[in-house]
Amino acid sequence: MDVCIIGAGYVGLVSGACLAERGHHVVCVDLDPAKADIINNGTSPFHEPGLDELLAQCQGRLSATTDLASAVQNAELTMIAVGTPFDGSTIDLTYIRNAARQIGEALRGTDARHTVVVKSTVVPGTTANVVRPILEEASGRTVGPTLGLGMNPEFLTEGVAVRDFQNPDRIVLGGCDEASIDDLERLYESFAGVPFVRTNPTTAEMIKYSSNSVLALLISFSNEMAALCAAVGDTDASEVMAALHLSQYFAVPKADGGVAKAPITSFLEPGCGFGGSCLPKDVAALAAHGAALGVDMRLLSDVLTVNKEQPAKTVAMVADGLGGLGGRRVAVLGLAFKPDTDDVRESPAFPIIRQLVAGGAHVVAHDPVAIPTFSSAFGTDDAVTFEADLRRTLTGADAVVLVTRWDHYRELDTDLAELGADPFVVDGRRLLDPSRFNRFAAIGRSA
Repeated sequence: MDVCIIGAGYVGLVSGACLAERGHHVVCVDLDPAKADIINNGTSPFHEPGLDELLAQCQGRLSATTDLASAVQNAELTMIAVGTPFDGSTIDLTYIRNAARQIGEALRGTDARHTVVVKSTVVPGTTANVVRPILEEASGRTVGPTLGLGMNPEFLTEGVAVRDFQNPDRIVLGGCDEASIDDLERLYESFAGVPFVRTNPTTAEMIKYSSNSVLALLISFSNEMAALCAAVGDTDASEVMAALHLSQYFAVPKADGGVAKAPITSFLEPGCGFGGSCLPKDVAALAAHGAALGVDMRLLSDVLTVNKEQPAKTVAMVADGLGGLGGRRVAVLGLAFKPDTDDVRESPAFPIIRQLVAGGAHVVAHDPVAIPTFSSAFGTDDAVTFEADLRRTLTGADAVVLVTRWDHYRELDTDLAELGADPFVVDGRRLLDPSRFNRFAAIGRSA
């Protein structure tokens, strides 16, 4: 199929590259001409493992442009993959509305069938009640024989987004009519053996929000259990969760006598809090959406409360271990909200560093790829130094705080031993072996 994708961010570009790899011809539209040039040169404007290689393979089947009208008019199907910022009370649909209007205007006066698909994460009812009337008014057409409309949520995890798209566990096809769903099914016909969920757009939107909310719920559940483990004493939340992972709910027997753990168990781990562009925003947006409809979303509100408390608990462990933060040098390891990405949106590193500085510490922060994006968002502070070399980051540190679960940090004990250093180590991601450190604290571990 000839496909147009409005938006060349994480969702739009990964989707475009993976669809092109499947044989479709894809044009990604972005307002930034510099980003379009980067993509047309076969590279990605952001860090995502495997994406550069995929873009290089797909040259000739994938391109980028700033000309939305031309891209839409030359496509059979247009995906909307633009941002949906959340202001704390409602999702900002400005970019969605603009995209729907511009697509409609590009289709006005044409008569070939064209299907518009919302890929962005939007609250239930957006496709049917916001996008549809704008699209129909701007195009002069009605959703039906020549104009399709659907919602196709993404389930991509940054850092493994290419793998997630290429190996989906389900594909949700939400269409306003059967013809729209059929168009979506044709787009994904090469994904043999993958369950297709044929439904309406509002249900598809709800599936996306429910999927992200349950992941956030599991993380906050783990952190609540971790707080209790630390208070009880003589117990470790990491051991508790490891045993929980072996439950038949989360694991299945293997032929060799072992067990295969479900991927969802990775969310059943205590830590310093979840971040990113999806979980915090989507949980908050769904809770606010429910409240606007008169539904008290108590559980989701508590999920967010537990998550917001985790950075402060992490900083408190540092302060307790050092006997105070004033004048101390603290190495913070990890700035991205998760490993294998340079995305720092809602990263717990922001509140952790700010609270360390507020306590009087000097922070030296390291990340394998996210220093430019983090430092740009954080701004300038004389009490914070960004250091690209891990050894220099650790040198002279009174404490080390692990914030992001990068593989680079698995051998922290070896790095410290080679430096002859013995700082107080706080593991905010339960990545490290406590027995390898003389002074150690971790989320969910009693003192």
